[in-house]
Parts: sequence; structure tokens; C-alpha cells
Amino acid sequence: MNKRLAVWLTAPLLALVLASCSESGATFNESVHVQEVLEWRAGRLQRLKAPHGYLTQIGLFWLEAGTYSFGSAETNDVIFGGNAPPDIGVFEVTENGVSMTVLPGMDIRSDGVQVEEIEIAADTTDHGVTITHGSLAWTVVERAGRFGVRLRDFEHPFVDNFGPLPYFDINPLLRVEATLRRYAEPKIANVGTVIEGLGYYPESPGVVEFEIDGQLYRLEAYASGDSLFYVFGDQTSHDSTYGAGRFLYSTMPGEDGKTILDFNKSYSPPCAFNDFSTCPVASPRNRLPVRIEAGEKFDSKFHYSPLR
Repeated sequence: MNKRLAVWLTAPLLALVLASCSESGATFNESVHVQEVLEWRAGRLQRLKAPHGYLTQIGLFWLEAGTYSFGSAETNDVIFGGNAPPDIGVFEVTENGVSMTVLPGMDIRSDGVQVEEIEIAADTTDHGVTITHGSLAWTVVERAGRFGVRLRDFEHPFVDNFGPLPYFDINPLLRVEATLRRYAEPKIANVGTVIEGLGYYPESPGVVEFEIDGQLYRLEAYASGDSLFYVFGDQTSHDSTYGAGRFLYSTMPGEDGKTILDFNKSYSPPCAFNDFSTCPVASPRNRLPVRIEAGEKFDSKFHYSPLR
């Protein structure tokens, strides 16, 4: 076991998880589960700190149709941070997308090739474009027909000083079996986001039911490839975890509807770390009236804001 990560475990719990028990007729090895969660935590931090992880985001600019000058100078319509030059060029926004024209002499690149004019295909297309200048990179995001420019700094100092993330102790009792109760037909859910007026509309195959301490609870599940995705809140959202809710995945069940919800792998959305993401928030029906003391906690010192 990774000794550095094992400090999250209390001695009594460590003794508990080194035992094994029977779950749903199969042998469940709790020591293997602990190691699995610790490895997941390490991977979680690594993904966050990767160049295209959430921590390198330093700006998100929503743009209506029109023309916008951009660069670091205060006279621009869109003001870039990081090591951006004072004046870079202009964005042209239409209902079809965003194009960019660069001022003469600017070393602005796409796929390593210097560009002067380019249509910046959005992240929702099969050929999304990334524009770079030094340590900066920007892309176009499209959400519900709205376009924005997301700015990253691959040398953002916030990344170097980030972590370790805070967690509850690993609790094998909060790895629970759930049953998907399918709707007669999949539904399109209407889920709010942290961006006012911007919705999230995933397909939901149904609701999962599970028990904690003998009490039955339900969460609406959203289809995500071969997995089910959940945005949930609980009573810890008031004091220990991110207020807008946490994320969790489980495997897509087979005909028996069975899946496992391991709340030890629940985690904060990207908007817990900066203001430049478009996170969904837990809907009222996915706010559990119980404390889920497992998974990732929230600490405001890990939230970056350029206004601080």
C-alpha cells in the first residue's frame, strides 16, 4: 500500500478494511478496495494537474454575435491573463461559430503551425481546434448554442502548489449495491449549471435505488457512454463538500439492473477549483437527506480566482 496515501486512514478503519466480508453472495476483499480507492485518488490528482486538466484554466469569456478585440491590454474587449501580449487580434462570432484574425507579427499557432486567420472549431465538434501562444492556449466551447473562449496557462503557478486533496476516510459501507429502475423510455433531464441561463440536458435511463443504514434512497442517473453518471448533493454539501454537489460514476448495469455506487470515489466538479467551467449542479431530486461521509471534500484554498 502507498504509505503516503495511507495516512488518510485511521488505525481502526485500516484494521477494518484488511478484513473481508461477503457482499451479494460474492467475496468482497476490503483491502483490495482500499488500494483501489487510493490508486483512484492518485490518478484523480494527476488528471487535475495535467496540461489539459481543469487547473490550467484561467479564463472563460462568453461571447454574443459580434467582433471582439483580445489581448492583455485593458483596452481590449476580451482581456487575457497570463503572459499574453497586449494586443493579439480579434474574434468574430456568428451563429455558426468563432473565427480569429491575428495582428501582424504575432506568433500564434494551431497544431504547431503559425496562423493569421482561422475558424476555431468548438469542443463539441469532432475536430476541435486549440490555439497556442507560448504557455497559453485557448479553445472555443459551445454550450446550448452559446459560444465562449476558454483560456489556459500551462505554466499556471496555481498548479504547482495544488494538493493534496482532502478526503473523508475510506468507508467500505458506502460502497453500496444499487438497482437501476428504468423508465419506460429514456428521458431528457433538465439540470441546472453554475452558469446562469445555461442548462445541461443529459439522457436519463432511470433512477437507481440503494440503501444506506437500512434506509432507501434514489438518484436519477444520466447515461455516459458505457457508464452511469450522477450529480448529487447530500447533507455534507452544507459544510464539508462542494455546495453545488459532487460527481460519481458507476458501471452501466445489465439486464438485472445491478450496479455499484462507490461513494468513496465521489469527487468535486471542476467549478470547485476555478470559475471557468460549466458544471452541472445537483437537482433537487438528487439532493440526498443523509450525510455521505465518503469521497472528496471541498477546501476553498484550492479554488483559484484571479480577483483574489
